[in-house]
Amino acid sequence: MRAPKEKTTRPSPPRERALSPALLARMFHQPAMIYFQTVAELLSVRECARRLNVASSAVSRQIAQLEDALGMALFQREGRGLRLTAAGEILFRHVRRVASPLEAAVSELDMLRGLKTGSVRIATVESVGLSFLPPLLTAFAQRYPTLHLSVEVTSSADVVTRLVDETVDVGFGFVTVPPREIEMAVRRDVRVGALMRPDHALASRQKLTLADCFVHPVAIGTRELSIRRAIQSTLDASASVPPPLLEVGSIRMLVELAQAGHHVSIMTPIGAHTEISSGALVFRPLDDPGLSTNRFGLMVRARAGLHFAPAVFYDHAKEHFRSLELPGTVLA
Repeated sequence: MRAPKEKTTRPSPPRERALSPALLARMFHQPAMIYFQTVAELLSVRECARRLNVASSAVSRQIAQLEDALGMALFQREGRGLRLTAAGEILFRHVRRVASPLEAAVSELDMLRGLKTGSVRIATVESVGLSFLPPLLTAFAQRYPTLHLSVEVTSSADVVTRLVDETVDVGFGFVTVPPREIEMAVRRDVRVGALMRPDHALASRQKLTLADCFVHPVAIGTRELSIRRAIQSTLDASASVPPPLLEVGSIRMLVELAQAGHHVSIMTPIGAHTEISSGALVFRPLDDPGLSTNRFGLMVRARAGLHFAPAVFYDHAKEHFRSLELPGTVLA
């Protein structure tokens, strides 16, 4: 005889009315919140079950109970994956904030036991990753070998967004006027200039304008880079400056093009710190009237208490940053 088919039941939609506040408060202390946070981070019930070492059915059941208690769906299925609904986004944001002090407490308790564990999430622009961030990370890792560091290279705008969203702890980037949610601990006003080889025809000149540079082949950043936004108004206003013929979306490529010798690269000295210090390249600030000065800084989220590991890294980075000697920059 054939075995009867196992009946499968579809989870019912969330109730129309949520539980009372008192009952909801009890729900928020149930395993459902742990499961919800993990699924929201991974956007996968299966990966959540694997990480927490529980059955996928248990995760699905807890999520369904939570949705039923709230009276709202928290996830929406998209193809083979999941996506947070508007309600899920709100709950996830607050759950992370609730979990943050507990993670900080665990980190400090580990320090008390001498374990010195913890993690630091860092977002940086490419130019910093090419200059003084590697030695900063090396010095920090040597001093705190058990702390975990995670570094993402992105745009200045994304650095700010990630700090505001609390998906990173510390950021390095260019910001003309920081939003009120961001605190810039150490700031440098950075001149925009021309980067070239010492044997370039312009290297002997102490004062340069964009028009002087464009007599020669010039490499310039694309509009997505903060360096391009700093000079765009000057480019637009100058009749003697032709449209750029070589635009690249990488600071590293601007440095490499300057080293090749044919092009002058328009950029800040951050990103070519090593080459300028060694004498392999020459940096000359531009003297165009009204040319914007970029403001570079070490950033954190304003009024946000840092956990132990990010706080230690933040203090380490501030000292390292203040001691740097960068041509074309002034501590603000």
